[in-house]
Amino acid sequence: MRKKLQVTQQYFHPEMEVLEFGCGTGSTAIIHAPYVKYIHAIDISSKMIEIAQGKADTENIKNITFEQLTIDELTVSDCTFDMVLGLSILHLLSNKEEVITKVHKILKPGGLFVTSTACLGDTMKWFKIIAPIGNFFGLIPLVKIFTVKELENSLINAGFTIDYQWQPSKDKAVFIVAQKAE
Repeated sequence: MRKKLQVTQQYFHPEMEVLEFGCGTGSTAIIHAPYVKYIHAIDISSKMIEIAQGKADTENIKNITFEQLTIDELTVSDCTFDMVLGLSILHLLSNKEEVITKVHKILKPGGLFVTSTACLGDTMKWFKIIAPIGNFFGLIPLVKIFTVKELENSLINAGFTIDYQWQPSKDKAVFIVAQKAE
């Protein structure tokens, strides 16, 4: 976790406007807030947003807006953000390709998409069969199974280049910083 935060912060500059989707309790946004101009942090869960806002208020952080919203519901102009963070979320989306395409559209030229994604297709191929059944019966949430290579291809096909990639081990999430062409 620490390495991912440090690498992400190396890309920041004080005038950056950042979107984080799937922000959860806001911990990452709060850690990054001192390094950027503004963060718009969204999550599907109103409870998570409530917790995140409480943390920001306690720490007197004023440059984050927390909003209960999905990435699909977000309406912003093209080329709005300098960076988009999608951490531990892409494998939980039914429409990963559409979301990656949307992220590309809302990034400014040269903008960065930072993602940390569990690519279970590299280590748990059998889960590809079990997950849809478990999801159908309400036993487990939606989990999409794909490999690191498939994620790389999704990013490249959407118009990104991979600027940085790190995976501590085959059974850990892959961390990618992808850049939109200038």
